[in-house]
Amino acid sequence: MATKKRGKSVFRRLNDWLHLWLGLISGIVVVIISLTGCIYAFQREFSDLTQPYQHVKTEAKPYMLPSELKAIATEAAFGPKGDTGANRITGISYRKADRSTIASFMDKENGYTSIYLNPYTGEVLKVKALKHDFFRFILEGHFNLWLPRPIGQPIVAISTLIFVILLITGLVMWWPKKWNKTNRQKSFAIKWGAGKKRINYDLHNVLGFYSMVFALVLGLTGLVWGFQWFSKSLYWTLSGGKTLAKFERPVSDTTLARPAVLLTQEDRLYARMRKEYPVVTGSLTLQFPTLPKDAYSVVHNPHDDAYYRRQFRFFDQVSLAEIKGGGLYGQKYDEISTGEKIYRMNYDIHVGAIAGLPGKILAFFISLICASLPVTGFIVWWGKKKKKSRKKPEAKPERKIAARVAASL
Repeated sequence: MATKKRGKSVFRRLNDWLHLWLGLISGIVVVIISLTGCIYAFQREFSDLTQPYQHVKTEAKPYMLPSELKAIATEAAFGPKGDTGANRITGISYRKADRSTIASFMDKENGYTSIYLNPYTGEVLKVKALKHDFFRFILEGHFNLWLPRPIGQPIVAISTLIFVILLITGLVMWWPKKWNKTNRQKSFAIKWGAGKKRINYDLHNVLGFYSMVFALVLGLTGLVWGFQWFSKSLYWTLSGGKTLAKFERPVSDTTLARPAVLLTQEDRLYARMRKEYPVVTGSLTLQFPTLPKDAYSVVHNPHDDAYYRRQFRFFDQVSLAEIKGGGLYGQKYDEISTGEKIYRMNYDIHVGAIAGLPGKILAFFISLICASLPVTGFIVWWGKKKKKSRKKPEAKPERKIAARVAASL
Protein backbone atom coordinates (compact mmCIF):
# COMPACT_ATOMS: atom_id res chain seq x y z
CA MET A 1 0.00 0.00 0.00
CA ALA A 2 1.43 3.37 -1.03
CA THR A 3 2.15 5.79 1.80
CA LYS A 4 0.27 9.05 1.69
CA LYS A 5 2.53 12.04 1.02
CA ARG A 6 2.74 14.22 4.08
CA GLY A 7 1.72 17.85 3.50
CA LYS A 8 3.36 20.97 4.87
CA SER A 9 2.79 21.94 8.48
CA VAL A 10 0.74 25.00 9.41
CA PHE A 11 3.97 26.78 10.34
CA ARG A 12 5.55 26.09 6.94
CA ARG A 13 2.41 27.16 5.07
CA LEU A 14 2.25 30.40 7.07
CA ASN A 15 5.97 30.97 6.55
CA ASP A 16 5.68 30.43 2.79
CA TRP A 17 2.64 32.72 2.59
CA LEU A 18 4.47 35.49 4.44
CA HIS A 19 7.55 35.10 2.25
CA LEU A 20 5.47 35.37 -0.91
CA TRP A 21 3.31 38.36 -0.05
CA LEU A 22 5.87 40.35 1.90
CA GLY A 23 8.24 39.84 -1.01
CA LEU A 24 5.68 41.06 -3.54
CA ILE A 25 4.84 44.10 -1.39
CA SER A 26 8.42 45.23 -0.77
CA GLY A 27 10.15 43.93 -3.89
CA ILE A 28 10.52 47.07 -5.98
CA VAL A 29 11.68 49.12 -2.98
CA VAL A 30 14.29 46.50 -2.05
CA VAL A 31 15.59 46.53 -5.63
CA ILE A 32 16.00 50.33 -5.55
CA ILE A 33 17.62 50.36 -2.10
CA SER A 34 20.02 47.57 -3.07
CA LEU A 35 21.06 48.99 -6.45
CA THR A 36 21.65 52.47 -5.04
CA GLY A 37 23.63 50.85 -2.22
CA CYS A 38 25.77 49.02 -4.79
CA ILE A 39 26.64 52.26 -6.53
CA TYR A 40 27.18 54.31 -3.38
CA ALA A 41 29.61 51.76 -1.93
CA PHE A 42 32.32 53.13 -4.25
CA GLN A 43 31.41 56.81 -3.94
CA ARG A 44 34.86 57.76 -2.64
CA GLU A 45 36.73 55.79 -5.31
CA PHE A 46 34.64 57.15 -8.20
CA SER A 47 34.93 60.70 -6.87
CA ASP A 48 38.72 60.43 -6.67
CA LEU A 49 38.90 59.20 -10.26
CA THR A 50 36.45 61.65 -11.83
CA GLN A 51 36.87 64.82 -9.73
CA PRO A 52 40.37 66.30 -10.09
CA TYR A 53 39.51 69.14 -7.69
CA GLN A 54 39.62 66.61 -4.84
CA HIS A 55 43.42 66.57 -5.12
CA VAL A 56 46.27 69.08 -4.79
CA LYS A 57 50.03 68.88 -5.03
CA THR A 58 51.62 68.57 -1.59
CA GLU A 59 53.76 71.58 -0.65
CA ALA A 60 56.36 72.01 2.08
CA LYS A 61 54.47 74.76 3.89
CA PRO A 62 51.58 74.97 6.36
CA TYR A 63 47.93 75.20 5.38
CA MET A 64 46.41 78.66 5.14
CA LEU A 65 44.47 79.83 8.21
CA PRO A 66 40.68 79.36 8.40
CA SER A 67 40.05 83.13 8.26
CA GLU A 68 42.07 83.40 5.03
CA LEU A 69 40.34 80.48 3.34
CA LYS A 70 36.98 81.69 4.63
CA ALA A 71 37.51 85.12 3.04
CA ILE A 72 38.47 83.54 -0.31
CA ALA A 73 35.51 81.16 -0.20
CA THR A 74 33.14 84.00 0.70
CA GLU A 75 34.31 85.98 -2.33
CA ALA A 76 33.95 82.93 -4.59
CA ALA A 77 30.49 82.08 -3.29
CA PHE A 78 28.85 85.46 -2.81
CA GLY A 79 30.91 87.90 -4.87
CA PRO A 80 31.75 91.44 -3.74
CA LYS A 81 28.78 91.52 -1.35
CA GLY A 82 30.56 88.98 0.80
CA ASP A 83 29.05 87.75 4.05
CA THR A 84 25.59 89.31 4.27
CA GLY A 85 24.41 87.32 7.27
CA ALA A 86 21.87 85.42 5.21
CA ASN A 87 24.69 83.89 3.18
CA ARG A 88 27.85 82.88 4.97
CA ILE A 89 30.49 80.18 5.04
CA THR A 90 29.56 77.75 7.79
CA GLY A 91 32.65 75.57 7.98
CA ILE A 92 36.12 74.68 6.74
CA SER A 93 37.27 71.06 6.42
CA TYR A 94 41.01 70.42 6.20
CA ARG A 95 42.01 67.05 4.79
CA LYS A 96 45.20 65.11 4.09
CA ALA A 97 48.22 66.90 2.64
CA ASP A 98 47.42 65.85 -0.95
CA ARG A 99 43.71 66.70 -0.82
CA SER A 100 41.86 69.98 -1.24
CA THR A 101 40.23 71.83 1.64
CA ILE A 102 36.44 72.20 1.56
CA ALA A 103 34.53 75.32 2.61
CA SER A 104 30.78 74.87 2.89
CA PHE A 105 27.60 76.92 3.08
CA MET A 106 23.85 76.55 2.71
CA ASP A 107 22.07 78.26 -0.14
CA LYS A 108 18.26 78.60 -0.37
CA GLU A 109 18.32 77.94 -4.10
CA ASN A 110 20.97 75.23 -4.38
CA GLY A 111 21.07 73.79 -0.86
CA TYR A 112 24.33 72.52 0.61
CA THR A 113 27.26 73.82 -1.46
CA SER A 114 30.97 73.00 -1.26
CA ILE A 115 33.91 75.17 -2.34
CA TYR A 116 37.10 73.22 -3.01
CA LEU A 117 40.27 75.20 -2.26
CA ASN A 118 43.99 74.61 -2.46
CA PRO A 119 44.98 74.82 1.24
CA TYR A 120 48.49 76.05 0.38
CA THR A 121 47.64 78.81 -2.12
CA GLY A 122 43.93 79.54 -1.61
CA GLU A 123 43.15 78.84 -5.27
CA VAL A 124 39.47 78.10 -5.83
CA LEU A 125 39.29 74.73 -7.58
CA LYS A 126 35.54 74.16 -7.73
CA VAL A 127 32.22 75.52 -6.45
CA LYS A 128 29.74 72.68 -6.38
CA ALA A 129 26.12 72.47 -5.24
CA LEU A 130 25.52 68.98 -3.89
CA LYS A 131 22.04 68.84 -5.37
CA HIS A 132 23.77 68.47 -8.76
CA ASP A 133 26.07 65.70 -7.51
CA PHE A 134 25.45 62.22 -8.95
CA PHE A 135 26.15 60.45 -5.66
CA ARG A 136 23.87 62.83 -3.80
CA PHE A 137 21.14 61.74 -6.21
CA ILE A 138 21.97 58.09 -5.52
CA LEU A 139 21.93 58.70 -1.76
CA GLU A 140 18.52 60.39 -1.96
CA GLY A 141 17.19 57.29 -3.71
CA HIS A 142 18.74 55.04 -1.09
CA PHE A 143 17.32 57.01 1.84
CA ASN A 144 13.91 58.10 0.58
CA LEU A 145 13.30 56.83 -2.99
CA TRP A 146 13.59 60.42 -4.36
CA LEU A 147 10.33 61.22 -2.60
CA PRO A 148 9.82 63.93 0.05
CA ARG A 149 11.61 62.65 3.15
CA PRO A 150 8.47 62.39 5.37
CA ILE A 151 7.00 60.03 2.75
CA GLY A 152 10.00 58.17 1.34
CA GLN A 153 11.98 57.52 4.50
CA PRO A 154 9.23 55.52 6.29
CA ILE A 155 8.67 53.47 3.12
CA VAL A 156 12.38 52.62 2.99
CA ALA A 157 12.47 51.81 6.72
CA ILE A 158 9.42 49.53 6.58
CA SER A 159 10.69 47.80 3.43
CA THR A 160 14.07 47.21 5.09
CA LEU A 161 12.34 45.66 8.10
CA ILE A 162 10.30 43.46 5.76
CA PHE A 163 13.51 42.45 3.98
CA VAL A 164 15.04 41.31 7.27
CA ILE A 165 11.92 39.21 7.92
CA LEU A 166 12.15 37.80 4.38
CA LEU A 167 15.71 36.65 5.02
CA ILE A 168 14.47 34.62 7.99
CA THR A 169 11.42 33.17 6.22
CA GLY A 170 13.65 32.45 3.22
CA LEU A 171 16.02 30.43 5.39
CA VAL A 172 13.07 28.39 6.68
CA MET A 173 11.98 27.70 3.08
CA TRP A 174 15.55 26.84 2.03
CA TRP A 175 16.12 24.37 4.89
CA PRO A 176 16.04 20.84 3.40
CA LYS A 177 13.58 18.35 4.88
CA LYS A 178 16.19 15.63 4.51
CA TRP A 179 19.95 16.16 4.41
CA ASN A 180 20.62 13.62 1.68
CA LYS A 181 23.00 14.08 -1.26
CA THR A 182 20.31 15.26 -3.69
CA ASN A 183 18.95 17.92 -1.33
CA ARG A 184 22.45 19.12 -0.45
CA GLN A 185 23.26 19.62 -4.12
CA LYS A 186 19.98 21.48 -4.68
CA SER A 187 20.54 23.70 -1.64
CA PHE A 188 24.21 24.55 -2.02
CA ALA A 189 24.92 24.55 -5.77
CA ILE A 190 23.46 26.21 -8.86
CA LYS A 191 22.73 23.69 -11.62
CA TRP A 192 24.00 25.72 -14.57
CA GLY A 193 23.23 22.96 -17.09
CA ALA A 194 19.53 22.89 -16.24
CA GLY A 195 16.71 24.86 -17.85
CA LYS A 196 16.03 28.56 -17.33
CA LYS A 197 13.40 28.01 -14.65
CA ARG A 198 15.70 25.79 -12.58
CA ILE A 199 18.63 28.20 -12.92
CA ASN A 200 16.41 31.11 -11.86
CA TYR A 201 15.16 29.10 -8.87
CA ASP A 202 18.73 28.23 -7.87
CA LEU A 203 19.83 31.86 -8.20
CA HIS A 204 17.10 32.81 -5.75
CA ASN A 205 17.51 29.86 -3.40
CA VAL A 206 21.27 29.28 -3.35
CA LEU A 207 22.51 32.87 -3.61
CA GLY A 208 19.94 33.89 -1.02
CA PHE A 209 21.41 31.35 1.39
CA TYR A 210 25.06 32.27 0.83
CA SER A 211 24.40 35.99 1.17
CA MET A 212 22.01 35.74 4.11
CA VAL A 213 24.36 36.57 6.99
CA PHE A 214 25.91 39.55 5.18
CA ALA A 215 22.52 40.72 3.88
CA LEU A 216 21.17 40.51 7.42
CA VAL A 217 24.03 42.73 8.63
CA LEU A 218 23.27 45.28 5.89
CA GLY A 219 19.58 45.22 6.74
CA LEU A 220 20.02 45.54 10.50
CA THR A 221 22.57 48.35 10.22
CA GLY A 222 20.17 50.12 7.86
CA LEU A 223 17.37 49.87 10.42
CA VAL A 224 19.44 52.01 12.82
CA TRP A 225 18.53 55.04 10.65
CA GLY A 226 15.05 53.76 9.86
CA PHE A 227 13.58 53.45 13.35
CA GLN A 228 14.50 55.27 16.55
CA TRP A 229 13.20 52.37 18.64
CA PHE A 230 15.56 49.99 16.86
CA SER A 231 18.53 52.35 17.19
CA LYS A 232 17.92 52.82 20.91
CA SER A 233 17.32 49.11 21.47
CA LEU A 234 20.53 48.19 19.66
CA TYR A 235 22.53 50.69 21.71
CA TRP A 236 20.89 49.45 24.92
CA THR A 237 21.87 45.88 24.04
CA LEU A 238 25.44 46.67 22.97
CA SER A 239 26.16 49.02 25.87
CA GLY A 240 24.83 46.74 28.58
CA GLY A 241 21.64 48.64 29.39
CA LYS A 242 22.65 52.27 28.86
CA THR A 243 20.30 54.87 27.36
CA LEU A 244 21.52 56.46 24.14
CA ALA A 245 22.28 60.13 24.82
CA LYS A 246 20.97 62.59 22.25
CA PHE A 247 23.42 64.31 19.96
CA GLU A 248 23.09 67.87 21.27
CA ARG A 249 25.11 70.93 20.40
CA PRO A 250 25.91 72.98 23.52
CA VAL A 251 25.55 76.78 23.57
CA SER A 252 28.07 79.54 24.22
CA ASP A 253 27.99 81.95 27.16
CA THR A 254 26.52 85.11 25.62
CA THR A 255 27.36 87.26 28.66
CA LEU A 256 31.12 87.15 28.04
CA ALA A 257 32.87 90.14 26.45
CA ARG A 258 34.99 89.44 23.41
CA PRO A 259 38.73 89.79 24.08
CA ALA A 260 40.92 92.06 21.96
CA VAL A 261 43.13 89.60 20.06
CA LEU A 262 45.24 89.73 16.93
CA LEU A 263 44.02 86.40 15.57
CA THR A 264 40.38 85.67 14.81
CA GLN A 265 38.62 83.16 17.04
CA GLU A 266 38.62 80.50 14.32
CA ASP A 267 42.36 80.97 13.77
CA ARG A 268 43.05 80.68 17.50
CA LEU A 269 40.93 77.55 17.70
CA TYR A 270 42.61 76.11 14.61
CA ALA A 271 46.09 76.73 16.07
CA ARG A 272 45.02 75.01 19.27
CA MET A 273 43.65 72.00 17.40
CA ARG A 274 46.79 71.67 15.29
CA LYS A 275 48.82 71.33 18.47
CA GLU A 276 46.60 68.40 19.45
CA TYR A 277 46.45 66.99 15.92
CA PRO A 278 49.76 68.02 14.29
CA VAL A 279 49.23 65.79 11.24
CA VAL A 280 45.85 65.64 9.49
CA THR A 281 45.55 61.97 8.53
CA GLY A 282 41.84 62.11 7.77
CA SER A 283 40.04 65.40 8.27
CA LEU A 284 39.82 68.31 10.70
CA THR A 285 36.62 70.33 10.31
CA LEU A 286 35.81 73.67 11.95
CA GLN A 287 32.14 74.66 11.93
CA PHE A 288 31.52 78.32 12.63
CA PRO A 289 28.75 79.74 14.86
CA THR A 290 26.01 81.75 13.15
CA LEU A 291 24.10 82.99 16.21
CA PRO A 292 25.47 84.60 19.42
CA LYS A 293 24.54 81.51 21.42
CA ASP A 294 26.13 79.03 18.99
CA ALA A 295 29.38 77.28 19.82
CA TYR A 296 32.26 76.45 17.54
CA SER A 297 32.35 72.77 16.70
CA VAL A 298 35.42 70.79 15.69
CA VAL A 299 35.14 67.36 14.10
CA HIS A 300 38.34 65.35 14.04
CA ASN A 301 38.49 62.13 12.04
CA PRO A 302 41.83 60.28 12.01
CA HIS A 303 40.64 58.02 9.17
CA ASP A 304 40.58 59.00 5.52
CA ASP A 305 37.70 56.73 4.54
CA ALA A 306 35.86 55.61 7.70
CA TYR A 307 33.86 57.50 10.29
CA TYR A 308 33.66 55.44 13.47
CA ARG A 309 36.65 57.14 15.16
CA ARG A 310 35.56 60.72 14.51
CA GLN A 311 34.93 62.92 17.53
CA PHE A 312 32.76 66.04 17.85
CA ARG A 313 34.08 68.76 20.17
CA PHE A 314 32.50 72.12 21.05
CA PHE A 315 34.00 75.44 22.16
CA ASP A 316 32.53 78.66 23.50
CA GLN A 317 32.74 81.25 20.72
CA VAL A 318 34.10 83.94 23.07
CA SER A 319 36.32 82.18 25.61
CA LEU A 320 37.04 79.11 23.45
CA ALA A 321 36.55 77.01 26.57
CA GLU A 322 35.62 73.46 25.65
CA ILE A 323 31.96 72.57 26.29
CA LYS A 324 30.69 69.04 26.71
CA GLY A 325 28.27 67.87 24.02
CA GLY A 326 27.72 65.49 21.14
CA GLY A 327 26.48 62.52 23.18
CA LEU A 328 28.24 59.28 22.25
CA TYR A 329 30.07 61.02 19.40
CA GLY A 330 31.48 63.67 21.72
CA GLN A 331 33.63 61.07 23.47
CA LYS A 332 37.03 59.75 22.45
CA TYR A 333 36.68 56.44 20.67
CA ASP A 334 39.35 54.78 22.80
CA GLU A 335 37.50 55.69 26.02
CA ILE A 336 34.10 54.13 25.27
CA SER A 337 33.00 50.53 25.84
CA THR A 338 33.32 47.75 23.26
CA GLY A 339 29.56 47.76 22.64
CA GLU A 340 29.56 51.53 22.09
CA LYS A 341 32.46 51.16 19.67
CA ILE A 342 30.46 48.63 17.66
CA TYR A 343 27.48 51.01 17.65
CA ARG A 344 29.68 53.82 16.31
CA MET A 345 30.90 51.48 13.56
CA ASN A 346 27.33 51.15 12.23
CA TYR A 347 27.77 53.31 9.11
CA ASP A 348 31.15 51.83 8.21
CA ILE A 349 29.79 48.30 8.63
CA HIS A 350 26.77 49.20 6.49
CA VAL A 351 28.88 50.40 3.54
CA GLY A 352 31.70 47.88 4.03
CA ALA A 353 34.31 50.57 4.77
CA ILE A 354 35.09 48.92 8.11
CA ALA A 355 37.17 46.38 6.13
CA GLY A 356 38.58 48.85 3.61
CA LEU A 357 38.32 48.22 -0.13
CA PRO A 358 37.74 44.44 0.25
CA GLY A 359 34.80 45.23 2.55
CA LYS A 360 33.32 47.62 0.00
CA ILE A 361 33.67 45.01 -2.74
CA LEU A 362 31.90 42.47 -0.53
CA ALA A 363 29.13 44.99 0.27
CA PHE A 364 28.77 45.68 -3.46
CA PHE A 365 28.22 42.03 -4.38
CA ILE A 366 25.93 41.35 -1.43
CA SER A 367 23.82 44.39 -2.39
CA LEU A 368 23.74 43.14 -5.98
CA ILE A 369 22.46 39.76 -4.82
CA CYS A 370 19.88 41.50 -2.61
CA ALA A 371 18.69 43.45 -5.67
CA SER A 372 18.33 40.20 -7.63
CA LEU A 373 16.31 38.31 -5.00
CA PRO A 374 12.98 40.15 -5.54
CA VAL A 375 13.41 39.72 -9.32
CA THR A 376 14.21 35.99 -9.27
CA GLY A 377 11.54 35.46 -6.60
CA PHE A 378 8.92 37.19 -8.73
CA ILE A 379 9.88 35.04 -11.74
CA VAL A 380 9.48 31.87 -9.63
CA TRP A 381 6.03 33.02 -8.45
CA TRP A 382 4.93 34.11 -11.93
CA GLY A 383 6.03 30.79 -13.43
CA LYS A 384 3.99 28.84 -10.87
CA LYS A 385 1.00 31.12 -11.43
CA LYS A 386 1.09 30.58 -15.20
CA LYS A 387 1.52 26.83 -14.73
CA LYS A 388 -1.60 26.68 -12.56
CA SER A 389 -3.64 28.74 -15.04
CA ARG A 390 -2.68 26.39 -17.90
CA LYS A 391 -4.01 23.34 -16.05
CA LYS A 392 -7.50 22.49 -17.32
CA PRO A 393 -10.06 21.60 -14.68
CA GLU A 394 -10.83 17.87 -14.54
CA ALA A 395 -14.26 16.92 -15.93
CA LYS A 396 -16.96 16.15 -13.38
CA PRO A 397 -17.95 12.43 -12.94
CA GLU A 398 -21.47 12.94 -14.34
CA ARG A 399 -20.03 14.51 -17.49
CA LYS A 400 -17.65 11.56 -17.90
CA ILE A 401 -20.58 9.10 -17.65
CA ALA A 402 -22.62 11.08 -20.19
CA ALA A 403 -19.70 11.07 -22.59
CA ARG A 404 -19.30 7.28 -22.28
CA VAL A 405 -23.03 6.69 -22.87
CA ALA A 406 -22.97 8.92 -25.94
CA ALA A 407 -19.95 7.06 -27.29
CA SER A 408 -21.66 3.65 -26.89
CA LEU A 409 -24.74 4.66 -28.85
